[in-house]
Amino acid sequence: MKFKAELKPIIRPTWAVHLIIPDKVATHFKKAGIKRIIVKINQSVEYPAAFIPTGKGNFFVNVNKEIRKKLDVDVGDKVEVEIVEDKSKYGMPMPEEFQELLYQDIEGDKLFHDLTPGRQRSLLHIIGKPKSMDIRIRKGLIILNHLKAHNGKIDYLTLNQDFKDGKDIF
Repeated sequence: MKFKAELKPIIRPTWAVHLIIPDKVATHFKKAGIKRIIVKINQSVEYPAAFIPTGKGNFFVNVNKEIRKKLDVDVGDKVEVEIVEDKSKYGMPMPEEFQELLYQDIEGDKLFHDLTPGRQRSLLHIIGKPKSMDIRIRKGLIILNHLKAHNGKIDYLTLNQDFKDGKDIF
């Protein structure tokens, strides 16, 4: 579904800029039971997202700084938005490097797939963000080692330290 929207600021510590989803669009997706979406802005930049409730009966999606920079837009600008159902398995792209690590590590694969979908998405985001293939592989290895060392649980403070300590993993 397509619509036009204005980038608006959010006065919350977690999020900075968002797009309000028109009620008609949100209702269409909610009635269909669709929670994960792909947002495409100005027919160029697309990213996975989810409808976030405002607490006032309507919904929004975040537009982070990186996306705004790519689009050369900011608060107050009007943009064209297209939303489609995210039919991917994880609601986030699976980095090829991590998929290969999962194929090679049966225990790590099981621990990753035992996580909730939200935690899987968080880890895929962490792994997929770097542009360097070497860094994506390193992050994937650190995450799998972390899951094994913590019985399939994630302690984000420890994981962040693991990333710092594991800079020389290869």
